[in-house]
Amino acid sequence: MTELVLLDIDRGVATITFNRPEANNGWTTPLEQAYYDALEACEADPSVKAIVVTGAGRSFCPGADMKALAAGASGAAGGIGGSGGVTRTRQPLVYPARHTKPLIGAINGACAGVGLVQALMFDLRFAAAGAKFTVAFARRGLIAEYGCAWTLPRIVGQANALDLLMSSRVVLAEEALTMGLVNRVVPADELLATAQAYARDIAQNCSPTSMAVMKRQVARAWEMDLPEAIEEAFGLMNRSLKKPDFVEGVTSFIEKREPSFGPVQTDLIP
Repeated sequence: MTELVLLDIDRGVATITFNRPEANNGWTTPLEQAYYDALEACEADPSVKAIVVTGAGRSFCPGADMKALAAGASGAAGGIGGSGGVTRTRQPLVYPARHTKPLIGAINGACAGVGLVQALMFDLRFAAAGAKFTVAFARRGLIAEYGCAWTLPRIVGQANALDLLMSSRVVLAEEALTMGLVNRVVPADELLATAQAYARDIAQNCSPTSMAVMKRQVARAWEMDLPEAIEEAFGLMNRSLKKPDFVEGVTSFIEKREPSFGPVQTDLIP
C-alpha cells in the first residue's frame, strides 16, 4: 500500500507530502491521521526546525474525497468521517496551528474545502502560479466549517473572508496574493525549492524558541488589547534575555557566523 504521507528531513527542514495523487490528494481520515502523525514526529525531533507541506501530483488537496466519503457513509473503511479501521483518538483539526515549529505551505495546485482549511493553519503559504483556491462550502449547502470563520478573516480581513465564504468562488493564486491569502506566488517548477529555501534560511538563522514564542504571541494578541499585549511582551522579553539563545544570537552576530541555537524551550511559550 502506498504511503499516504511522505516525510523527508534535510538540513533542519522537514518536507511533508500528501501522497494520494491518484485521488488528487482528496482528504480522508487515514490521510489526516498520517499527516498529523508526521507533524507529531517533527514536533518531537529536535533536528527539525521548520516544516514544508505540499501535495504530490497536480493538486494540493481539493477537499474531501467524495468517493471515500460515500464509502464511509455506507460503512466501508477509509471515509473522511469514519475511523477507516483505526480506533485511536483523532487529533482536533486545529492541531497543526498548535505546532511550535514554523509550518510553510507549498500549495502546488487545487486547494479547496477542508484542504483550504488545512492551508489556513499554516504560518505562511507559498503558491504555484495559477493554483486554484475555493472554500466551496456554500455551494455544497454547508456552512463555514472547521473553524475557518475564525482563521480566514484573520488572514484576509472580514470583507474578503465573507466574499470567499458566501460566494464560494474560485480564486487563482495571483488574486489570493492580493488578498493576503498567500504570501508568495512562484512558477510551479520553482515552488517546492522556494518554500524549502525559505524554511532552510529560518531553520539555520532563527531561534526555534523565538519562533515558537512569536507564533503564540500573534495568536494570543488577537484576544488582547494593546496594553495587555505590550505587558506580556515585556515579560517574555525579560525572560528571553536570560536564556542561552540570546547570548548565542548576539555572539554569532558579533563573530559573523551562523548561530547554533538549541531546541525549543517550552518554558518560554506563553
